[in-house]
Amino acid sequence: MTKIVDARGLACPQPVILTKKALTEAGQEPVTTIVDSPTAEANVSRMAQKAGWQVAVEAQGDATYLHLSREGTAAENLALGRAKVLPAAGPLVVFISSDRMGRGIDELGDILMRAFLHTLNEVAPLPDTLVFVNSGVRLVVEGSPVLEDLQTLADQGVDILACGTCLDYVELSEKVAIGTVSNMYDIAETLLGAGKVVTP
Repeated sequence: MTKIVDARGLACPQPVILTKKALTEAGQEPVTTIVDSPTAEANVSRMAQKAGWQVAVEAQGDATYLHLSREGTAAENLALGRAKVLPAAGPLVVFISSDRMGRGIDELGDILMRAFLHTLNEVAPLPDTLVFVNSGVRLVVEGSPVLEDLQTLADQGVDILACGTCLDYVELSEKVAIGTVSNMYDIAETLLGAGKVVTP
């Protein structure tokens, strides 16, 4: 029997949290999550796929139905409801909460942040993930002076996550030029699963 999660009208990250809970309870049974925003659709789909579920998308009027089912025996071994324990030498995450580096002189902060992101392409090791929140999301949108550097990092396999709530707040959701519009669930999971978090 298919378990239904009606997440219409819910703000990030509630659709992801409710769906993950439903997947845990469902075992091998299918789950259908109903959402009404592209962001919720992308976030729920990404979470389910990472956890080993297939996602079929069906549009019905103003809503989107995400039909989630197991991929097979390999997925049966996933402990969806348990925390993932990573070794100490886990992913390297850079957490960027501002479009400037440091406090004091704004113009200097702009210069330092541009230099920092450019330098990431020249040093080792490369970070596994860049997380942008608060005013930091301005760095991933059209017109950002660091888009070329971020693209070079992305081309080398660096994941770029931008807080969807932050983008909505500064009214830049439609201007994203690079990376994945993410949610607090994914961001928290990324930070907690990191071997090291660096904040410039």
